[in-house]
Amino acid sequence: MLALLASCNSSPSTATVATAPSAGAPADTAAMATAVSGNDWALLNFTKVDSANPIMGPSAVGKFTDPVLKRTVLWEEKDVFNPAVVVRDGKVYMLYRAENKITTFGKASRVGLASSTDGVHFAREAAPVLYPANDAQKKYETGGTEDPRVVEDAKGTYYMTYTAYDGKLARLHVASSPDLRHWTKYGNAFAQADGGKYLGKWSKSGSIVSTYEPDGRIVATKIKGKYWMYWGDAQIWLATSDDLIHWTPLEMAPGEKPPVPLRDQALTLPNLKVVLPTRAGKFDSDLVESGPPAMLTDQGIRLIYNSRNVPSFGDKSLPEGTYTAAQALFDKNDPTKLLQRTDTYFMRPDKPYEKTGQVNQVVFLEGLARYKSNWFLYYGTADSKIAVATRPVE
Repeated sequence: MLALLASCNSSPSTATVATAPSAGAPADTAAMATAVSGNDWALLNFTKVDSANPIMGPSAVGKFTDPVLKRTVLWEEKDVFNPAVVVRDGKVYMLYRAENKITTFGKASRVGLASSTDGVHFAREAAPVLYPANDAQKKYETGGTEDPRVVEDAKGTYYMTYTAYDGKLARLHVASSPDLRHWTKYGNAFAQADGGKYLGKWSKSGSIVSTYEPDGRIVATKIKGKYWMYWGDAQIWLATSDDLIHWTPLEMAPGEKPPVPLRDQALTLPNLKVVLPTRAGKFDSDLVESGPPAMLTDQGIRLIYNSRNVPSFGDKSLPEGTYTAAQALFDKNDPTKLLQRTDTYFMRPDKPYEKTGQVNQVVFLEGLARYKSNWFLYYGTADSKIAVATRPVE
């Protein structure tokens, strides 16, 4: 098993993914540990479950009649990745993105459901639970429903943020469910914000600030009377909501400027307040993207985030386009205020199934569960499979 550490004091060019041998671990997986200093707030020291990883891959078993195509589809035959997780009734439930093979009918992403009694071995349900259909969101979801994150409210209703993709534009959408199987779609999270001016803008990756309860529930928690959500996949922005359905992005104050030059999709959102920017010369040089639901703690709001590197202006020790993961801490009373940030990643691709796939060199973290006295961190590998890393709850 591979233990993963991060240090605020080590430079990205020299940082390594530390390894710790466990019983039965091959000797060649051991390496010198990177010292951890000044990271008491971060959730570190995860160990990849090498004995089982990847825990889920493509399958030709899942079949359902697609309501748009009106034909039977092997909906997870090509790739499965980027999972959300929920603890319910003593089990871990995983909602994951799956893709069918490209045919004359085209490819689409759909969200499937699986369950586990140990957090590692999952039983899948035969049909997806969220997918493009002949409904009001059809025109936005022709390319698929992707990359879920799931929380619940105080009454136990589940809320999913997910990407609706029309083949050209990604939009952050919201759905709710009483049971994880039957979902009500509400459309674009920002549809009503400021006259709908964000409806046609690229948006995705909604990480709602939540309390991770000892019984495993991830409960959306208000701060100063509002729900808060970190979102974005170029820079990371913030949005607020009264109901977990309709969200308003935070804009900059008059005269305020972005902390870094904007690039790519961020150029279409020049007025938004960047709360976690990319960093030149580091592993997160090209983009930063929200991970699992943000965790409200006594120390602050812990945000696990994904990032992509471009060596020409980033970390020259990482291959082009490498996705790694890091963490940031925001003020628990002011979610816009960044307090600390790890200086380097705590997880990177180093396994064959993480290095090679639909998109090479990717670990993409989306699901975190507190279950049976352990933290289970679920992630997509090379946009092709799903893996897990664990650590004890302390």
